[in-house]
Amino acid sequence: MRTLATIVFTTIFCFLGFAQQEPTPAADIPGAWLGQVRNKTVAVVANPTSMSKDMHLVDRLVANGVTVKRVFAPEHGFRGDHAAGEHVSSDVDSKTGIPIVSLYGNHKKPTLEEVVDVDLVIFDIQDVGVRFYTYISTMTYVMEACAEAGVTFLVLDRPNPNGNFVDGPVLKSEFSSFVGLHPVPIAHGMTVGEYAKMVKGEGWIENAEKLSLLVSPCLFYEHDDTYSLPITPSPNLPNDASIALYPSLCLFEGTPVSIGRGTDEPFQWIGAPWFPDQSESFTPKSVPAAPHPKFENEVCYGVNVQSFGSNYLRSHGGIYLFWLIEAYNNYDQSEGPFFTPFFSKLAGTDELQKQIEAGMTEEQIRASWQPDLDAFRAIRSKYLLYN
Repeated sequence: MRTLATIVFTTIFCFLGFAQQEPTPAADIPGAWLGQVRNKTVAVVANPTSMSKDMHLVDRLVANGVTVKRVFAPEHGFRGDHAAGEHVSSDVDSKTGIPIVSLYGNHKKPTLEEVVDVDLVIFDIQDVGVRFYTYISTMTYVMEACAEAGVTFLVLDRPNPNGNFVDGPVLKSEFSSFVGLHPVPIAHGMTVGEYAKMVKGEGWIENAEKLSLLVSPCLFYEHDDTYSLPITPSPNLPNDASIALYPSLCLFEGTPVSIGRGTDEPFQWIGAPWFPDQSESFTPKSVPAAPHPKFENEVCYGVNVQSFGSNYLRSHGGIYLFWLIEAYNNYDQSEGPFFTPFFSKLAGTDELQKQIEAGMTEEQIRASWQPDLDAFRAIRSKYLLYN
């Protein structure tokens, strides 16, 4: 069911003649949250997706008399011009003169000094609902810093484009890392607001009980909605197909297989120079969004799965292992190991690698996930804000 707050906001907007069918991010409804931050000093966790209607959130806050002390920038930077895993340095925003503090690399968590001088921290970043997409890890670290400093944490919620399914192995604690901090499946089916409530409610941060957490909800959103992101969430997820394919294809990052980084269709290709099917090919090039990609300047044979992502996965969801199992079975093991240690970090467990190496089918592997997924759904249900 929709939350009471969502019902109230929806009723008001319908009465005023502003009702719309498309899911609406909280940032696009400043009347619902601006009163809580006006005349206050804030820090903002933001990137290029942090738009409030036709303005960047930081610009809207400044225009409304909110003192923005600093901006925290996650992976890919404040302007989104850094590749995945690339070092992001702290800087100053050229438009506003506001200091930018990088929360990537060796400085993933704000220091006490970086949050104690503000009234609250605002988080507004478009997520894609996948455990190894690192924005939720950044959010967790900022929440913990706020709890330690006694500073309120406000989430401006946004729809999850992969919010219509829960799937994948649940992370085991010994595989916790920046690409997966918590015992959740690869696709958790939650918005960042719901996820923040779960992090606090389950005590997954130090001093969780001390954190003052506020979530401003989306309007007209339900988890089974098909939602197209108005702004690409990161340089290598350029369209709806790549976002739908991301939960499945990112696992290849821990293998000798390319998923199209360095092409015009990243996360829409599966291939390598050694693939036996040579009917389709692509050649990764070094580009700003993917400097020195896997198999740079080498012809890779494989398959383009963009159509499957657009036409099936967007509406049905799910993590597909068929391509991964086929690639493993066609790989010449004399060339070296197929799986790197990073694969188990992405999977959140070493069981998936062992299952594939043992020759288990996709159906058998998926069946092994179900008890943990059922347990997670029971936890998840306590924190859902939308139907």
